Amino acid sequence: MNSPALTAEIETSSLSVIVPVFNEQESLRRLADEIRAGIQGSVSEWELIFVDDGSTDGSWQTIQQLASESPHVCGIRLRRNFGKAAALTAAMQAAKGQLILMMDADLQDDPAEIPVLLQRIREGADVVNGWKKRRLDPWHKVYPSLIFNWLVSRLTGLKLHDHNCGLKMFRCEVAREIRIYGELHRFIAVLADARGFRVAEQVVNHRSRQYGHSKYGVRRFLRGLLDLLTVTFLISFGRRPQHALGAVGLFFFSLGVAGLAYLGVLWCLMNLFGAISHTPIGSRPLLAYSIASTLLGGQALSLGLLAELIVAYTGNSSDTFSVSAATRASTMSARDH
Repeated sequence: MNSPALTAEIETSSLSVIVPVFNEQESLRRLADEIRAGIQGSVSEWELIFVDDGSTDGSWQTIQQLASESPHVCGIRLRRNFGKAAALTAAMQAAKGQLILMMDADLQDDPAEIPVLLQRIREGADVVNGWKKRRLDPWHKVYPSLIFNWLVSRLTGLKLHDHNCGLKMFRCEVAREIRIYGELHRFIAVLADARGFRVAEQVVNHRSRQYGHSKYGVRRFLRGLLDLLTVTFLISFGRRPQHALGAVGLFFFSLGVAGLAYLGVLWCLMNLFGAISHTPIGSRPLLAYSIASTLLGGQALSLGLLAELIVAYTGNSSDTFSVSAATRASTMSARDH
């Protein structure tokens, strides 16, 4: 249970709303007004950061106008389209709030949910992941998303209904400790959970798209599956890659050695003792399979060792743990006097 001091600190904390933008000119002004209304009275200080991710319409000009009209609004313009993860990273680095809310710019995320998300943070969550329980998207986006969310929950151990929801609120410590690149932004909750942060899920209102069109297609689902494999490996073996590569290498290497040993015994029985007469060793498929398995196992073991060397010499020791709180005695021990 949160202490009164912690609750008061959270209630008066500052909030940074970060919004990646790519050709969303028509929705930006309305979104800014709705965010202002949703935040009203919820936090003491807030800011709205728009990140123009290489838009080709008038999005940047609209962001400049909004920034000139309100001290709460600021904008960042990327030189080209780097992707959503890069835009979010740029916004997180610029954010000054104790809490960070990320949302999409297409008006499908409802800013009226901000007080509810804040309340879940006050209850002790470090990350609140939105759940679009009633999703207003076409079927060809809904059903693949259901499969994807099931796979993510099964492989990562974090059971959420909507891992890919663009509406998430989290503490600034989460942004400092996780690194997103490529398209790993959809796995923020998973990466935070792997670091020991408390993740909660909140049902949020989902609205139909009113302007523009979706920027994602079938390739998004395929890229998501590949990213899922990456995240699963990172959270399980990111600091000990040999445990994964070495296990695979030992399996195939042992299989190959066993096959070669069996063929060696047969060769001795056939050529030295004449005990049996069978097909020559060189024409047996088992020979090729055993050699290939031995080589594959040796390569996997070598890759595992190289990966361990890279982690040992380039890894940061702070990446191996996450500190929640710290305290120390107010006086020094007697032996120090």
